[in-house]
Amino acid sequence: MSDIHKVKPLKELATTLAKLRLEGRTIVQCHGVFDLIHPGHIRHLAAAKRQGDVLVVTLTEDQYVNKGPGRPVFNQRLRSESVAALASVDYVAINHSPTAVEAIRLLKPHVYVKGNEYATSEQDLTGMITKEEEAVKEAGGRIHFTDDITFSSTELLNTHFDVYPEEAQTFLKDLRARHSDGEVIKQFNALRKMNVLLIGETIIDEYHYCKALGKSPKELLVATKYLHDESFAGGILACANHVAGFCDNVHLVTCLGSKNSREEFIRSHLAPNISTRFFYRDDSSTIVKRRYLDQAFLSKMFEVCFLDESSLPMHIERDLCAYLKSVLQNYDLILVADYGHGLFTHETIQVLCENARFLALNTQTNSANAGFNLITKYPHADYICIDEPEMRLACHDRVSDLRLLIKQTAEKLGSKRAAVTRGHLGSLTYEGSGHFFETPVFSSKIVDRIGAGDAYLSVTAPCVAAGMPMELVGFIGNAVGALAVRIVGNRSAVEPVSLKKFITALLK
Repeated sequence: MSDIHKVKPLKELATTLAKLRLEGRTIVQCHGVFDLIHPGHIRHLAAAKRQGDVLVVTLTEDQYVNKGPGRPVFNQRLRSESVAALASVDYVAINHSPTAVEAIRLLKPHVYVKGNEYATSEQDLTGMITKEEEAVKEAGGRIHFTDDITFSSTELLNTHFDVYPEEAQTFLKDLRARHSDGEVIKQFNALRKMNVLLIGETIIDEYHYCKALGKSPKELLVATKYLHDESFAGGILACANHVAGFCDNVHLVTCLGSKNSREEFIRSHLAPNISTRFFYRDDSSTIVKRRYLDQAFLSKMFEVCFLDESSLPMHIERDLCAYLKSVLQNYDLILVADYGHGLFTHETIQVLCENARFLALNTQTNSANAGFNLITKYPHADYICIDEPEMRLACHDRVSDLRLLIKQTAEKLGSKRAAVTRGHLGSLTYEGSGHFFETPVFSSKIVDRIGAGDAYLSVTAPCVAAGMPMELVGFIGNAVGALAVRIVGNRSAVEPVSLKKFITALLK
């Protein structure tokens, strides 16, 4: 059989294998990315073929290659052709699902073969090896682990291919000398036991997708055609969903508007391990930010905000402060995301700063509060995380060395840890008296910037509270950012498996 004819659609291959099974042939299946074929792959597949008569290799579709930006280096067509060129391989198919389980159930192999690095489930970052084994056994098959020399495609690509920008390559080479992926993953896993309370404004992000029709003949405006829309759980809701992937006990405190609370939508878009305490304003609706976008390029045209900019009514402020005083000491981390829309009064700020065991703080500058929502309105924080323009606004300084401004602000708030995000320039983290760590970006591909800062804050805050060195915090934060800018709005949270696999890929 010629190499190109070895590659078949998955359903067609299932039909072919069913006929071979009736003829008494033993079907063996391997699954993987196979981004760069190397001797380890060749020997692994040869060993797999010895387990039966027909060797089938299923490949992960490009969109499900969970190794971070820049991967796969080779697209699914090239990867399938490379695998098909091997003499030991009889058939190749692209798996159009995120895991191998679906392909196993469809192909029903007698033997499913994995490398020896998956022999212990603790080494499997995806947690899928157990489910794959269950699927094989359901089909009457067995799992087999090869025991041969292994190589890492990721390590080879990192070493010999320019997968990441030059500045990032230099940074990662230096970081690998001091930290391993196993060390970082172990520290991530320890975050599970952390109790986290988040407080901030609830924001519903609406994306209304349009198509430009052209200039109106009678007006100086561009007419657009409405196509469709979708809504996301934004603001503190997005932060809570990010944290919930890494910490098991997450509690959310926020305020909704009674007039149009959107509570059913909100509850349905929160991770199941998030408990909530909602307060309600009778004088307003829940905040909605409606953005109109060109669908082709996700270019934002304009925004309409539905919000009440007045401070929290006194009776709600009183109830909120009383509640916070009663629960703050139960949590290892208090994460504040202050979007400047009235939730955080002077009294609430004092309660948080005086009672939090560890306070992680972000204040955002946006079109509704520019110049009025500075991080310096808080008297204390253990960890501050803002972007460079927000830091410069807080210091009323456009031009001075950013390191000097970070140090001054950290000292003013009594913060020993700080992170400042800088867009395409990466991030700058601060630790103790004068120690700074500069981290470059790991991806230049941007789908949508909305929510990237919230994701950075949400994942790094537990890391800082757990005592991770700020050098690693900056690295983790930028890895989170690289994943977050590939997500449209807050359509989904940054998933732990995706982040862990990306970190593993970066540190190989």
